[in-house]
Amino acid sequence: MGGHLPAPDYGAASPAAIGKPPPGRSAHGATTPEDKTMYGRHIRGARTAARLVAAITAAAISATAAAGGYEIAGGPAASSPGPGEPSLAEVKAATERFRDVKVALAEGYVRDPLNLCDTAEMMGYTAELGAMGIHFARFDLLGVSAPPNPRVDGNGIHTNFLKPSILIYEPQADGSLELVAVENLVFARAWKEAGHDAPPTFQGVPYDTMADDPATPADEAPLFEPHHDRHVWIYRENPNGVFAPFNPAVTCKHHRNGAEHPHQAQRRASHGRP
Repeated sequence: MGGHLPAPDYGAASPAAIGKPPPGRSAHGATTPEDKTMYGRHIRGARTAARLVAAITAAAISATAAAGGYEIAGGPAASSPGPGEPSLAEVKAATERFRDVKVALAEGYVRDPLNLCDTAEMMGYTAELGAMGIHFARFDLLGVSAPPNPRVDGNGIHTNFLKPSILIYEPQADGSLELVAVENLVFARAWKEAGHDAPPTFQGVPYDTMADDPATPADEAPLFEPHHDRHVWIYRENPNGVFAPFNPAVTCKHHRNGAEHPHQAQRRASHGRP
């Protein structure tokens, strides 16, 4: 059954900490709770408190996990790269130029063709989890070379965060876009065929695994074949953690002209919803 994830330690590094590497280491489109987006990512059974507090006690974390909900876990105050991995500061330095979306477009990133801004609420979860934003992808890095049939599939196994396959932007009131996060995604089949029995990891945190469950009205892997992905919030501090899927500090309220995911209407109709 896809989409139901364990509650990993998403980390708590902030952009302020990210700006200093560790020593020694160089929408508001019309949407409904059932809407599905091209690059939406979410965790089934997601729950969180109405307000995220700066310090979450171990007892609160245990209670959330016991209830089968979305655990907002604490983490290290700074990045902890594994062997051969870049620090968060290095990832930020390598992607800083993409603050200008024109640079991203010039280097091959393509805006979500459905022009949707992903939020937790539009996926049926509590709004307090926040949003992701609008996704811009490098289809060559994802290994995607054909239209969805019926879902997006690819053979890419790219995990280098110095050149992320996806950039995420928040729409602004003046119509501009602000870079808030980077992301990498690999398709589960391609990753397994490359000899891997477990999802990739970044700085000790396994990628989230997403696969659709046809028995539910939501699309747990929106328009995508089963895949593993990891968000890294290096441009907008995230109370949920630097590696969490959603960010309550991100909003889609200024987004315009989003389309409905084609699977959404079909799935709604099959469940007798208008």
